[in-house]
Amino acid sequence: MPHALVVDDDPDSAASLRALIAGEQFTVAVAHNLRDARRQISLQQPDILLLDLRLPDGNGMELLADPKLVANSEVVLCTGHANLETSIQALRLGAADYLIKPVNLTQLQGVLSRIMKPAALQAEVQDLTANLAQSGHFGHLWGRSAPMQRIYEQISRVAGTSVSVFITGESGTGKEVVAQTVHDLSRRRKRPFLAVNCGAISPNLIESEIFGHEKGSFTGADRQHQGFFERASGGTLFLDEITEMPLELQVKLLRVLETGRFMRVGSTVSQETDVRIIAATNRQPYQAVSSGKLREDLLYRLNIFPIDLPPLRDRAADIPLLANHFLAAICEQEGEVRRFTPAAIAALVEYPWPGNVRELRNAVQRAYVMAQGDVIDETWLPSSGDAGGMSGWGTLSGAHETATPVHAPATLAADIPVVAEGVPSITLPIGSSVAQAERALMLATLRHFNHHKERTAAALGISLKTLYNRLKEYAAEGATVPDRPPQRGGE
Repeated sequence: MPHALVVDDDPDSAASLRALIAGEQFTVAVAHNLRDARRQISLQQPDILLLDLRLPDGNGMELLADPKLVANSEVVLCTGHANLETSIQALRLGAADYLIKPVNLTQLQGVLSRIMKPAALQAEVQDLTANLAQSGHFGHLWGRSAPMQRIYEQISRVAGTSVSVFITGESGTGKEVVAQTVHDLSRRRKRPFLAVNCGAISPNLIESEIFGHEKGSFTGADRQHQGFFERASGGTLFLDEITEMPLELQVKLLRVLETGRFMRVGSTVSQETDVRIIAATNRQPYQAVSSGKLREDLLYRLNIFPIDLPPLRDRAADIPLLANHFLAAICEQEGEVRRFTPAAIAALVEYPWPGNVRELRNAVQRAYVMAQGDVIDETWLPSSGDAGGMSGWGTLSGAHETATPVHAPATLAADIPVVAEGVPSITLPIGSSVAQAERALMLATLRHFNHHKERTAAALGISLKTLYNRLKEYAAEGATVPDRPPQRGGE
């Protein structure tokens, strides 16, 4: 049977924990101070150590400060005096989780069900790191460049804890893949990993989708519905594009993160939740706060462990590896083996990849389809000389636009890109905000591509869904979104 050690100076609290843990088929020992705890550990190494902070002869953190003492024990902070700062400190020192007194049975059961020796987790990470040079990947992530090795180090440190992770990076850099890798290296790996794109769900339905609803709670609610928090119980909930979540729902999410409880829509009974939250955004977080897209208090609650993904242009050394990885997957799926020529690889490395890894994968798929024979050359690959995207998507040389500078946010929709040495561009006055610049560029690019949203999104390096979300925002703010021009016959 697994063995637990409860370190708590409160006899009643220690007795209660002992009874709860024994009911989960554990043997349990109790220590009321640090000295007794060290003695108990020397007698029998516990599989899990439930550790109070305030003890008669010192702070419980002192046990965590001795890695040899608890190297083979999963440490869970269990205290009535925990705050966010203290909990984060304990987690950084090696604690796997923390529980607030009075301990909730459901949360305790979740912690006990996920016991894994720290040494086992560390060995798994060490194997991935040791094989990186040969395999070229770490979990679901591919790349050997210095920026990616930094990402791997961050994932290694945070995966074994219960800390909330906040992933930032441009669209297409692989934020969901990072979240999946964190989950797969965590103690929650045997439980669900659910990904929710907050920008892809209707604002009228997102609360019901996340928290669930009761039968009859609104028109069309003909049955009870479990939300993502219930379906991901014991696992990981990945909230992608968190800045697209309505502000009123962000308030409710913050409450769940602080209390560990939520209510279905139409219910008056709160439920406990046991999920790890990983959030992501392709916006700059503090700019999202200043523009009213993200609550500042929610940012601080989510941003305990930030991971910032580099764009593909900043790790160009990984492009050949990624391209060959995607090509191998396509060849296996289609049953025909093809390979890149050296010139094709050179073209891929030279291209700036505004759509990042997602665009690279799409380019490889397209080149595979268009290739003649078993060799893929640079004919159907994007070129760094293309003004607006991939060469196979049509030439831009026939586009002629009037030079019209941007003067004020209210006129952004009417501004048209400037032609400078044949390259379409826009101008902005000094003092324009990043949000104003983004809107000007997005609307101008949309006009340049004759309202073709797919090409606009690819040129901007964002997802089509993100483009639709931004255009909806601009229309709500009163901006005039350029209309698609009338199509001529044959087009």
